[in-house]
Amino acid sequence: MTQEIAQGTADLENEDRLRLSVSLVTQGGHQFYTLTIVSNVLARTCKVTTRKEDPKKGFQRELDRKRAEEIARYIDQENGTIPNSIVLSAQPEANLKIVGRGKTLEFTDTPGAFLILDGQHRVYGFSLAKTLLRVPVVIYNGLSRKEETRLFIDINTKQRPVPSQLLLDIKHLADIESESEETLRTIFDLFDNKKRSVLRGYMSPAEASKNKLTRVTFNQALKANLVLFSGRDPDEVYDILNAYFVAIRSEIEKKSDEFLLNKPVVFRAFMGIFKNVAQRMVDRFGGEYTPSNFQHIISPIFQNMRINKLEKPGTSWSKLQDYLEKRLVSKLTL
Repeated sequence: MTQEIAQGTADLENEDRLRLSVSLVTQGGHQFYTLTIVSNVLARTCKVTTRKEDPKKGFQRELDRKRAEEIARYIDQENGTIPNSIVLSAQPEANLKIVGRGKTLEFTDTPGAFLILDGQHRVYGFSLAKTLLRVPVVIYNGLSRKEETRLFIDINTKQRPVPSQLLLDIKHLADIESESEETLRTIFDLFDNKKRSVLRGYMSPAEASKNKLTRVTFNQALKANLVLFSGRDPDEVYDILNAYFVAIRSEIEKKSDEFLLNKPVVFRAFMGIFKNVAQRMVDRFGGEYTPSNFQHIISPIFQNMRINKLEKPGTSWSKLQDYLEKRLVSKLTL
């Protein structure tokens, strides 16, 4: 019996043995095989051992079906490609053998033949997808459970993911931004580049930087307020927010030599109270969003306030927001 499985034709000695062309790689004291396997074969031969299923020997995290469904949709509906190799450890059930002068790998096509060391959600997603893919695979053989666990730890700690702020910075290049992401990116760039921007010099578009605002922090702070700017273009949003930040800076300068708005916790807290501040602006000034009008609204917050609340704000922006909101309300005068 013959069956097309990978590079060339895979000869089967019987219906539950598969033969695939492989390359042997030696790396860091270990040897492994590289090959490609059709996604449905992976789905039926791989297993995952979780801490919940096996508290003594398990080391994998539990599978997230939602994440696997997203992968399946990406494959079926977006004609997606996932070139990253799945990393497997052959189990005794595989009865792994190398034949054909070391160029062919043979194993038993049975559930549990391989333990997944990396790529469990991709394999799960492949199993849910209707489309069959040829998937790059790395297979280790003869590992102990200790060695499997160490490899799992190495793979998941030594490989650094792409920073989320960099992904936000380049999404528009791939033409995959949502409408809100595009708006937030444009506003961020205005604050980063305009000469009169209060935040100019305190923005970090593509990487984390101490005492600078990343796109992630900026987006999280502004996203909840976007509904307030319905119908306004990014330049108008920039003008209003910059006036707000000018007012905050002016009040801070009365108490501290530090800028302080570049601290992510402080920035998010002041953006957290922006809705209440804006409502008072409309009520009192009819929507004339000038720095002096903003300062008139927020100045009571700073009356008798110990500036170390902002200089050393801790790690919770929501607690600082609550503190600022209470002062905004308690100092309100008619």
